[in-house]
Amino acid sequence: MDGVTDPAFRYIVARYGKPDLQFTEFINVEEVCHGSDSAWQQLCYTEIERPIVAQIYGADPDRFYQVAQVICELGFDGVDINMGCPSKNVSARGCGAALIKNPPLAKEIIRAVQCGVRDWASGHRIETIGLRSRVVHKLMAKSAPSAAFEKHRPLLPVTVKTRLGYDSVVIEEWVATLLQEQVEAISIHGRTLTQMYRGQADWNAIARAAKVVHETSTLVLGNGDVESMTDLVERVRESHVDGVLIGRGCLGNPWIFQQKEWARAEMQRPTGQSPVGEVNLDERFNVALEHARHFETLGGSSRFAAMRKHLGWYCKGFPGAAEVRARMFKATSSGDVQQVLDGITDDLKGRC
Repeated sequence: MDGVTDPAFRYIVARYGKPDLQFTEFINVEEVCHGSDSAWQQLCYTEIERPIVAQIYGADPDRFYQVAQVICELGFDGVDINMGCPSKNVSARGCGAALIKNPPLAKEIIRAVQCGVRDWASGHRIETIGLRSRVVHKLMAKSAPSAAFEKHRPLLPVTVKTRLGYDSVVIEEWVATLLQEQVEAISIHGRTLTQMYRGQADWNAIARAAKVVHETSTLVLGNGDVESMTDLVERVRESHVDGVLIGRGCLGNPWIFQQKEWARAEMQRPTGQSPVGEVNLDERFNVALEHARHFETLGGSSRFAAMRKHLGWYCKGFPGAAEVRARMFKATSSGDVQQVLDGITDDLKGRC
């Protein structure tokens, strides 16, 4: 999620939820190749986040080829091509979900990424693929592969994240096109580009696509409106997808992923029992503060305003949440967050 799944957020999710897999924010291949500091910040991760997949977007296959090798060199566990972002700023440039209307380019991009991954795995040196010297220097500063890593260069999986269609649902035809390139997995958000995030995700359409994908060795993942592990179990049962991506359901709630084993067991042998309950308010506040502090350690002090939305997501679902949230939205540092939490009265905690 753009502006959300940054390194600080992913660290907190890994520490308190440990999902099976995490994705970076989608990163512009042009900005990576130009050496943009913000794009390279998005490529930062820590070992606790593994397995971690870098998600990239753009419209130039040559850039995708180069960035695929950058991602391999940085030690990521996979490369995901974003063909699902509905943002006007993105789609107007022919990127993201706009690629649904341009199948030839979409397929060329997939082939470029696959070629980049194969070339890197076969031993291509990153200095020889036409990157700017500034980018090569950034890369050398970030990646210091061990001898074992150099000896065995893994062939990373290449996956695609997409939507049901551009302005109408064409998902069965669209996934059939993507499957021609033999990607490892296809993730499907249950809305079209023009729907943005309005209305309900169409899991019936995802189910129809899953039938097409299951005729191949490619995995299919569903996405959209999964707010709990109970939702997840129901969506898997009705759509028969191989897995589910949770986005907005984990905002301010990294603990949701602690319930994944319950969900797996429930799908195998339904018990009708509810998953583990929510964490108490003290723990939620402590993690919010830890998140704010970690955000600062990663260079977020000068742009702390970007942290406020996360603070707001932690402050929901309890009596007095609106009051606490309003105070969090004024915070300019983790010190301010600490003061807000210190100022919460014992009476408020008792009511929560």
